[in-house]
Amino acid sequence: MKQSRSNKATLDEEGVSTTIEYIAITGIVMTLLIVLMLTMNSVFMEGPRDLVSYHSFVDIGNGVSTRIVDVYVIAPYVQVEKGTIRTKFSIPNEVARGSYSVDLIPALSSSPGSETIVVSRGSVKSTSPLAGIGSTLGASGSTTGMGMKVICYNFSGGGCPE
Repeated sequence: MKQSRSNKATLDEEGVSTTIEYIAITGIVMTLLIVLMLTMNSVFMEGPRDLVSYHSFVDIGNGVSTRIVDVYVIAPYVQVEKGTIRTKFSIPNEVARGSYSVDLIPALSSSPGSETIVVSRGSVKSTSPLAGIGSTLGASGSTTGMGMKVICYNFSGGGCPE
């Protein structure tokens, strides 16, 4: 049997339609996969890492604030002319495989008692209040997460000896 000319053209068009459909669907799926691969790092890795870092920074800031308050509580204010209180403590070396800094920000002159402890790395930042202790004792300083930390109070007001 011989195929007619119109029947052969119909079969050719069906083959082309199937090929174009396959190429179009493959192109759309590949585009979606490329977009997914480009956004995967920020959505699935950076977001959760920043969230974990923030909560760890809150805990570190509260811990440093508590240690400063402890020194404040045991520091006498009257009839003491010299002496020093020193306390050593440690904080994690890294949080979410990254370093960070801890800064004690003194109060503004317009709002005494508003000292804060800021723990930060890049765009992730946590602020913990110091509850007015810095205005009484003059707290200041900064550090990173590496090694042992020292909180020191010198009764004479001349800074802490090394």
